[in-house]
Amino acid sequence: MGAVIADLRTRNGWTLKEMSELCGIPVSTLSKVEHDRLSLTYDKLQQLGERLNISIADLFAEGEGAPATIMGRRSVGTLDRAVRVDTSNYEYYYLCTELRQKRMVPVISRIHAQSLGEFGQLLRHSGEEFIFVVDGAITVHTEFYEPLELKAGESIYIDSGMGHAYVCAPGHKETTIVSVMSSAEEDLSSLIHEAQRKTASGDETAKKKRASRKE
Repeated sequence: MGAVIADLRTRNGWTLKEMSELCGIPVSTLSKVEHDRLSLTYDKLQQLGERLNISIADLFAEGEGAPATIMGRRSVGTLDRAVRVDTSNYEYYYLCTELRQKRMVPVISRIHAQSLGEFGQLLRHSGEEFIFVVDGAITVHTEFYEPLELKAGESIYIDSGMGHAYVCAPGHKETTIVSVMSSAEEDLSSLIHEAQRKTASGDETAKKKRASRKE
């Protein structure tokens, strides 16, 4: 993260103070991040992206951006190269983040929420999404349908504008899913930002919930 922030600031010719004024993050915080003494929470990453008009996916992308006409691109996604974002309900691992202007956003998610009450409000955002259960089982809550349980190897495709939430099915403390979100909109990452906004409560909350489950 330190190298990403430093490179972004250098490429735009900003001083730490100028970048701080633009994104609303204190100079001391930005300095510590650049020197890898501090990490930004998901909320701060989102704030940085919104204030600087940069999606989180592009924030972690390398190089000067993709050409207008894109042909023959490819990206191999691995967990060790994924961008991890923790929320109170999920651990998100964004894959293939070096590619800009993607038509799809692939994510591996580990679900911790045990019930809809714990999850909170249903998520809604434009576009569509495909969910595949890798291990465990999930209960899919949607605005217009009865709850549905999906086991490992099963999948679902939904309209993301319909309220939805994925929680662990009874008897499962953690579940892993692969999701692919897509939309006609040019910047797909903004859709995920809006979806995560309602569940993100910072790294500390997520850590406390995981610690209490282990106890």
